[in-house]
Amino acid sequence: MTKHVGIVACSAEGAALCYRTLCTEAAATMGEHMHPEVSMHTHPLAEYMRHVRVGDWDAVAALMADSATKLAAIGAAFAICPDNTIHQAFDHAAATSPIPWLHIAESVAQGARADGRKMLAITGTKYLMTGPVYPRVLQRFGLEYRIPDERDRARIDAIIFDELVNGVFTDASRRYLNDVIAAMQRAGCDAVVLGCTELPLLVDPHDCPLPTYDSTRLLARAALAEALS
Repeated sequence: MTKHVGIVACSAEGAALCYRTLCTEAAATMGEHMHPEVSMHTHPLAEYMRHVRVGDWDAVAALMADSATKLAAIGAAFAICPDNTIHQAFDHAAATSPIPWLHIAESVAQGARADGRKMLAITGTKYLMTGPVYPRVLQRFGLEYRIPDERDRARIDAIIFDELVNGVFTDASRRYLNDVIAAMQRAGCDAVVLGCTELPLLVDPHDCPLPTYDSTRLLARAALAEALS
């Protein structure tokens, strides 16, 4: 028996990548075409962003917890959220949820520490890059971090919300991200966190200046491990 995975989705592209990863990578352990039972619920991204833009994290947590409650009602044993930004409301959402959650930043931190990393570059939305989600977790794991400067944060945020969440992926944006990551490498970072669930669809690890930690896929793998435990 495996545990039923509940996905609390936020943006479509990132949630789809998480779902595909969970289902396709399970076959290596479970057998051809096999994966744990998976259910997904999502409130519209617009509802989340209405609260994120004004910093109402209690309202964000309420949406997350509502999704988890609905997933629990159809049998989900635990929840994951393939969206880094709204993890700022994670503690409140988890506290009011009927089922336990896995934290996306912990999946990243565990992988980075196992690889012997010392300082991570954090990329993502402007809310994520300047927020507490990764700093709190990385500190617990003994890892340092850096974020891009204000101009680069604004450009990355625009790429995410104007392009990536709408399924638009361009070479120009990929090159820009690589330039930012190269600057972070010069600042002493030894790896980069792709801390937006859509960024792995844009950044190619084969031509990225730093080793990448794909938060979406790492969370999906953590969910698979938990489902099989």
